[in-house]
Amino acid sequence: MTHYMIGKVLQARYQIVQSLGAGVFGQTYIAVDIDYPENPKCVVKQLKVNSSQPSYLDTLRLRFLTETETLKRLGCHNQIPELIACFEENERFYLVQEFIEGHALTAELPIKTNLEGLWSESAVIEFLQDVLEILEFVHSQGVIHCDVKPENLVRRAFDGKLVLIDFGSIQAVDFGIDVELPIYKVPVTSLGYIPPEQFIGQTRPNSDIYALGMIAIQALTGLSPLQFQVDTYTNEIIWRTDHTPVSDYLAAILSQMIRYDFQERFQSTSEVLRILKQMMWDTQASSRQILAARDRLSLMATDEGKNFTQVSISPSPSSSPLLTGMRVGLVTNSVLMGLGMYSLLAHSPAIRSETETLYKATEEYQSGDLQEAIALAKSIPAQSNVYPEAKATIEEWQQQWQVAAEKYQLAEQALHDSRWSDLFSAAAQVPDILYWQTRIEKLVEQAHSNIEGNTQDLLTKAFEKAKVKDFSTALDYLRQIPIESSANNVVQEKLAEYKQKQYIRATYFLQKAYNLASVSDFDGAVKFLRQVPDNTPVYTQAQIKLQEYTQKQQQQSQSQNIALSKTLSSSKKVNSSINSRSNSKIEHLNAENNLQEVNIW
Repeated sequence: MTHYMIGKVLQARYQIVQSLGAGVFGQTYIAVDIDYPENPKCVVKQLKVNSSQPSYLDTLRLRFLTETETLKRLGCHNQIPELIACFEENERFYLVQEFIEGHALTAELPIKTNLEGLWSESAVIEFLQDVLEILEFVHSQGVIHCDVKPENLVRRAFDGKLVLIDFGSIQAVDFGIDVELPIYKVPVTSLGYIPPEQFIGQTRPNSDIYALGMIAIQALTGLSPLQFQVDTYTNEIIWRTDHTPVSDYLAAILSQMIRYDFQERFQSTSEVLRILKQMMWDTQASSRQILAARDRLSLMATDEGKNFTQVSISPSPSSSPLLTGMRVGLVTNSVLMGLGMYSLLAHSPAIRSETETLYKATEEYQSGDLQEAIALAKSIPAQSNVYPEAKATIEEWQQQWQVAAEKYQLAEQALHDSRWSDLFSAAAQVPDILYWQTRIEKLVEQAHSNIEGNTQDLLTKAFEKAKVKDFSTALDYLRQIPIESSANNVVQEKLAEYKQKQYIRATYFLQKAYNLASVSDFDGAVKFLRQVPDNTPVYTQAQIKLQEYTQKQQQQSQSQNIALSKTLSSSKKVNSSINSRSNSKIEHLNAENNLQEVNIW
């Protein structure tokens, strides 16, 4: 509950007027500074205090003072809020920062239902450069932001600049290596932007680079991070499709920014900035080379008496090795297109006739008659200038046709086996041949029909398992629903939710085991540890404790058996002694009875 803070005045100066929400570190409010006539707005952050113990408060106070010094340094940057004040009041710690008038980046990011809102490549590059320069300064101050996400990037109203806010989760570069980040403490809006290493306490400066890369990909695709599939073998995010409006060069940069292993990512913001600048330089240079090549082709076309000479295109000597081969290939392809146009124009009308033959062959190929297409292409005379192109085309057709046939068979078998992901994967790899594309589309349509029928059943089963807190089985059901399902958005939300709840429940089992083991109830501790799912971050720790507590359980059982054995042995001796005394007493009584009988007689 935070409403009690509304209207409260701190330090006889900052009056709370609105709650902005809670985060890992504490609560955030908007306040007005009543010391000034205009009552300017500011942001007040109340640090979370979990204990009133003096030792805890002393530790927290020390960290508070350390981090406020860091925030003062960071606030010197024009695109980071300035720290106005910091103070302690009633054993509560407060930060007062500059209020940024504007809107969060979330308002600018596209959503899948509105493809017109997708960012252009130039807009993404400009965005990356802007934020990377901020992060370069942040990292130069020896800290990591740790929570770069759209909500923490504000477009400032008066100049349109992006401002990086909310440094409540900052860490020193050398701080927190052994400090894990439990997922249940992570705000839902941060999920997907936080890289894997951050959850196991290995946060690095390029953890911020990962988050920034995910935002850029979201801008290009209209999909949030949790909506992307993950390669089960490499753990890499599968984000690029044939319809993603991005060049190979920028796609390679973004993919390297979000690599699963932080060691394989860009290691610094300056490195990413350098590669981006190199990309823009190379792109401009390539464009100039293409234009120059076309000019040369034009001149050659007017000089029929001269033989055509090779056009040389090479990358800049200072080019980055990243995608150099790909870049040269793209430029060469563009020039070859120009060469093809030149060859068609150079020697009419004979070449026009042979070109028409090749065009007719292409039509046959696309319609599904490969043999007729090859026959037509082979009919072009060897002395023709079109012949080399026809020969190369025949080889390409044969290769592409074989690939298409193989992928279609794989898709057909996947449909029969209800392996939807395999079907769509195979369908996406079918070459652009009209005949095969038409056939594969029918399989895809049938698959979609089957998927929608199964999706509701799987969702119902997942919800039922979640109700009884069997999140592992619920997740298994959700993972069976292909990403192509119309319910994919719901599925992705539930996957994130159930993963979080599964982790919380696993942590609860582990803590219960600790508590029971502390009072030597190893039987109970072992039962809880065996309930920790194997796909949760605490599973390895649970297995270590399971082995330890099982050994102690066995030792405890042996000790109890030995004690019981001694007790039984002692009991037998006592019983033996009692029996012996009883027998003696009986014999004595019998002797007295005999004497009495004698006396009677």
